[in-house]
Amino acid sequence: MPDLSHFWQRFKLASALVFGLALGVGASVFAYSNTAPVNVGWSVFHLNGIPLWSVTLVPLAIFLVAGTLYHWWNSLHHFTEHMRHRRRVRDLEVEVTTLRKHLDELLQMPGQSGVKQVTAEEEEPAAATATHQAASSNGQGKVSGELEVASDSDLPDSAERPAESAVESKTPVPSKP
Repeated sequence: MPDLSHFWQRFKLASALVFGLALGVGASVFAYSNTAPVNVGWSVFHLNGIPLWSVTLVPLAIFLVAGTLYHWWNSLHHFTEHMRHRRRVRDLEVEVTTLRKHLDELLQMPGQSGVKQVTAEEEEPAAATATHQAASSNGQGKVSGELEVASDSDLPDSAERPAESAVESKTPVPSKP
């Protein structure tokens, strides 16, 4: 069964338009056919010699204008609340995205956060080179502005490298010192 809420909304708007047009025609006919002046008095408030049509149509117009202004104000309030909610949701979505990215980095889950991760093969020689250089040279003999590059003979032997686990993983296995 199709969703008829859209058609129902259109029907309500069209019927309100037809009712408003009929009310306007009826008010015009009433105003032009009742032009005799009347005296209106309520308690201490007295109006003398006003047309009969104004007795009914002016209060009706005042209530219609007041109702319209109330609904506009109410719609504006709902719109501002809707926009505030959208902004808050957008801020929370950004926060969730950054928290997921940080959690993926913390848990070292490659490929989850969309950030380029370094594979175990690339990371292991670089880490071994850095520790070996720091242990062997201790910063002596370096010329400022130049970096020493470790050769293959400077790398630790395969016996010193961490053992590969039986389970395939993308994260390096830390070696014990």
